[in-house]
Amino acid sequence: MIIGITGGTGSGKTTLLSAAQELGILVLDCDAIYHTLLSRDEAMLTAIEARFPGTVEQGRLQRKKLGALVFSDAAALEDLNKITHTAITREVKARLRERTCPHAAIDAIALFESGMDGMCDVTVAVTAPREIRVQRLMARENISEAYARQRIAAQPEDGFFVKKCDYVLENDGDIHDFQGKCLAFFAQLGIMDENPERRNTNDQ
Repeated sequence: MIIGITGGTGSGKTTLLSAAQELGILVLDCDAIYHTLLSRDEAMLTAIEARFPGTVEQGRLQRKKLGALVFSDAAALEDLNKITHTAITREVKARLRERTCPHAAIDAIALFESGMDGMCDVTVAVTAPREIRVQRLMARENISEAYARQRIAAQPEDGFFVKKCDYVLENDGDIHDFQGKCLAFFAQLGIMDENPERRNTNDQ
């Protein structure tokens, strides 16, 4: 089974991914894949620099400089996504072909825009109140409140994800409450714990 996980920045998808990993599910974090490609996909970097001059210096992407350009300009963000989605999708497909476990989870904010939802058997949206997301993003990435709000505003509203996905997990409580929701979700899908070491620990 391939599970598509989506939702806005700061919604708490990482907690769901951690639960997936503990259950032996292969996790494909598209944001992490993107950062990996930035260090080895020269064609993608060249295309970004061509569209957004000055955002690549000595072969390294200047993320905040690029963010300042795209998170306040919908057309610019769309152009960036066209450049990155193709490379990320190609890498995700390669990793899915090489996987040795029966289940995989694709985590992507742009799950539907990129077309990767077509690879998935089910999709789930993780949602959270905007103010909580702002605080999480500020703490996680050490950015200003204004920049955090700008990034969130550049993404679809929760309603977009709720309408598109088969399941919705609302992360509006504490982390233990949400961890329980995550485990219940995987149980609902019929995915059993395939990590023998974890299973033995639970049986003690």
